[in-house]
Amino acid sequence: MTETTRAVFVISVAAELAGMHPQTLRIYERKGLLDPFRTPGGTRRYSQEDIEQLQLIQELTSQGLNLEGVKRVLSLQEDNRRLKKKLDRLRDKLEEIEEASEKRLKDLERSFRHEIVLRSQVRPMYGQGK
Repeated sequence: MTETTRAVFVISVAAELAGMHPQTLRIYERKGLLDPFRTPGGTRRYSQEDIEQLQLIQELTSQGLNLEGVKRVLSLQEDNRRLKKKLDRLRDKLEEIEEASEKRLKDLERSFRHEIVLRSQVRPMYGQGK
């Protein structure tokens, strides 16, 4: 757990940090825009990431997006993060495969080096024939 993901703020502090009323945070949670951590007793706890998401929501709504539009933007951002992680994993895997292939090719070239005869080496042995 990183500093930004650790849920430490109660709703009143989170609301103040985000510049909102606590009821707004509850509404955003009901609408599915936010999913704060819940203690075993059911108390909401917000992380720094949650505060940043609240600030983004506020920015998007101030630019004219309704809450459904904000929800769509947040969903697309999450999809984008997930796809970037997958792309990074695939790039790493491809790099591993390329390195292994290059090594295997070098090993094969080394193992067949004594068996490979160049055309220029054959001509002197048999003359310049056809």
